[in-house]
Amino acid sequence: MQDITHDPYIVTDQLDPARASAFLVALGKAETPKAGDPLPPFFHQLYFWDAQPPANIGRDGHPKVGGLIPDMGLPRRMWAGGRLSFTSPLLLGKAAEKRSFVEATAYKTGRTGPLGFVTLRHEIWQSGKLAVTEHQDLVYREDPDPNAPVPVPVQAPGDEENREVWEINSTLLFRYSALTFNGHRIHYDLDYCRDVEGYDGLVVHGPLLAQLLMLKATRELGPLSEFTFRAISPVLHSEAAILCRKGHSLWVCRHDGRLCMEATARRAEV
Repeated sequence: MQDITHDPYIVTDQLDPARASAFLVALGKAETPKAGDPLPPFFHQLYFWDAQPPANIGRDGHPKVGGLIPDMGLPRRMWAGGRLSFTSPLLLGKAAEKRSFVEATAYKTGRTGPLGFVTLRHEIWQSGKLAVTEHQDLVYREDPDPNAPVPVPVQAPGDEENREVWEINSTLLFRYSALTFNGHRIHYDLDYCRDVEGYDGLVVHGPLLAQLLMLKATRELGPLSEFTFRAISPVLHSEAAILCRKGHSLWVCRHDGRLCMEATARRAEV
């Protein structure tokens, strides 16, 4: 794995309470946050948009690689997981700064062919203090081979203390894409999903699933100091996402028991 060092890519935002409120409405929540309130964990995904003109957009709807993210020579992108440390609360209505770095890149060969790995580090600063550190793991892959064997699904543990079922539909996917300014076509373009990337339906955003798990962990464990998640297999818009927790371990699965995401939460010291 190659370590990368360079000047940070910086984006600033005002953390408008209306955007957090719109996301809570999309999730069916009744809260109405206001300026000065703490931002819920991972809601910083709604901010720090990096709008690019059409000429700078790749075939998948993301900004073209070769800027912050190096070109790995592979067309398909997946958010494979992440690690977050929450140091101090971000406050709504105040300016904040996101500093992004490419921390490492690597090439490997998996059972489906070559894989390119990129690890980004994002630091969210507000009022001169580091509030959130996020490591984002991206994986780049070749286009799917229709003759490749179907992978054996990983089964979820099945020993959860509690579970909740989320019926996710294309409307929620559209709203999350809009609120996060995420142009990835696998979340809204069904023809592209099927014909180019080989999915049977629209793909639920990995960070949306992680967000639901973080909100569940916060409700049941209290404020978080750390959260780690890893995507295992996709959830499609026609499937229910089942959120499960046992102690500080959380996961997302389908009704057939297929494991889709696993996570670990650490409660903040009081």
